[in-house]
Amino acid sequence: MTDSAVAPVTLDDVLAARAGLTPVMRPTSLKFNRGISERAGTDVYLKCENLQRAGSFKFRGAYTRLSRLSDEEKAAGVVTASAGNHAQGVALAAQMLGISAKVYMPVGAAMPKVNATKGYGAQIEQVGLTLDEAMPHAQEYAQRTGAIYIHPFDHPDIVAGQGTCALEILEQCPDVRTVVVALGGGGLLAGIAVVLRELKPDVRIVGVQAEEAAAYPRSLREGRPIACESMHTMADGIAVGLPGKVPFEIISRAVDSVDTVSEEEISRALLFLLERAKLVVEAAGGVTVARLLQPSAQPWEGPVVAVLSGGNIDPLLLLRIIRHGMAAAGRYLQLRVRVPDKPGHLAQLLTDCADVDANVLDVEHVRVNASLRVDEVEISVELETKGPEHCQIVVETLHARGYRLVAVDA
Repeated sequence: MTDSAVAPVTLDDVLAARAGLTPVMRPTSLKFNRGISERAGTDVYLKCENLQRAGSFKFRGAYTRLSRLSDEEKAAGVVTASAGNHAQGVALAAQMLGISAKVYMPVGAAMPKVNATKGYGAQIEQVGLTLDEAMPHAQEYAQRTGAIYIHPFDHPDIVAGQGTCALEILEQCPDVRTVVVALGGGGLLAGIAVVLRELKPDVRIVGVQAEEAAAYPRSLREGRPIACESMHTMADGIAVGLPGKVPFEIISRAVDSVDTVSEEEISRALLFLLERAKLVVEAAGGVTVARLLQPSAQPWEGPVVAVLSGGNIDPLLLLRIIRHGMAAAGRYLQLRVRVPDKPGHLAQLLTDCADVDANVLDVEHVRVNASLRVDEVEISVELETKGPEHCQIVVETLHARGYRLVAVDA
């Protein structure tokens, strides 16, 4: 439990942040989800920060930080670095407060996030491939011009603003027993932990990172922020290489555990949210559900609140994630079949797939391959199926009808 006498952020700080946000922001909804509850073995509610202003929780911290600047600091303008959500939060807050804003974003940042940030009036410059590579450019700009650098997560005002999410959780679900939160730099998790440890200290707090961008587990083991050696994840919103000092101090003492989820588990979770909860959530926002959908060594004590931290996803990435998620869920089946090079065999294969209710998505007919006999062809077929059991039925049926399958990918 965090000692509020020495904590870098206190409950009073969060309450003050909420007072500042009340005129400009409404609480986000809390939705019960039966499907996730059945998988987790207890009642699960989704805190829909994907429906927050600017599409993520980041507006809470950004507005809090900017609104507390002095008139002289506001006149100097602000600068920040972000993969997208903090950028939008800062840009919107700056627009509302009449402050000029410059944002450094990684090359390859999602275009909807870039366009939305521009739409709020911020000046954009894209540098580096990750948030960690963009941040030094923003810091150098601040030193050179006198603009105020707005750190994405490592500042008490940012953490206090994010913590207002926990005040809403306690009002919407007073008997909550577990809160699951996405974890990147740590601002959201730290802010939530400050509130819960003061107002409901027996709540279990779980942070979740993408396993391909997980700096916190090692950092917590060694007792200090340690940079990630590499990051490869679709969850760009939590792809942070080095934990922030302010949130790390809180998280190291106030959070019960930090777990990780795979890319496959994330894509399955996003597909689940789209199909079963009718919610569009970005990869970083879906890691909490990804964790709840997986087996847990420790039973979940409910009610559980999973924070969906953001919904700013590129439609092209969403399309890829849907396909990846469907494949991970056994909803796609790719076959390579060798048949005699005679008229009618391709038509018969497609008919046999239809007989077992497998929908053909794509077909490739290969005649030139050194491993083929002169009298045969290879047919690659991509099928839409109903799940792993259906995939097995398709494969067994084709085997029983005499097809020679040289590769199966489900």
